[in-house]
Amino acid sequence: MAINRSNMIARIVRLKQVVKRWRNKAAVKGSEESGARNRRIRSGSLAVYVGHERRRFVIPTRFLNLPAFISLLEKAEEEFGFQSAGGLVLPCEPGFFQGMLRLLQRDEDRFGCMGLDEILKMISEPLDHSCREAASLVISPLLQKTRV
Repeated sequence: MAINRSNMIARIVRLKQVVKRWRNKAAVKGSEESGARNRRIRSGSLAVYVGHERRRFVIPTRFLNLPAFISLLEKAEEEFGFQSAGGLVLPCEPGFFQGMLRLLQRDEDRFGCMGLDEILKMISEPLDHSCREAASLVISPLLQKTRV
């Protein structure tokens, strides 16, 4: 158990370092761009970009310690590596990510301990059959990577 706890602490520290690098890189890039609108985010928040279209979301940094976000950050590292330019990109569909944020904002204590699989199930249950199939086609590759 001590090994598992130290592993978890090491993973959290590593993820926080990655996030700090992303924030610094994004701040430098943002300040270098002329004519860019002011996209400052408040303290305690972090901008992430989701999906292929890079939709921007601002999330509380405390979310980064939740199991679902830890999985997403690990998948981002596997899929994209550490990119020196741009912001933190998460490999999932914006609709799924927005649903996950809604759940966490509604009741973080209840939903915060869930992993990606559990959140996917919660989000896809209200969908009708055809939408569920489409959602599983889009999100299942991400979840298969999660299980490996």
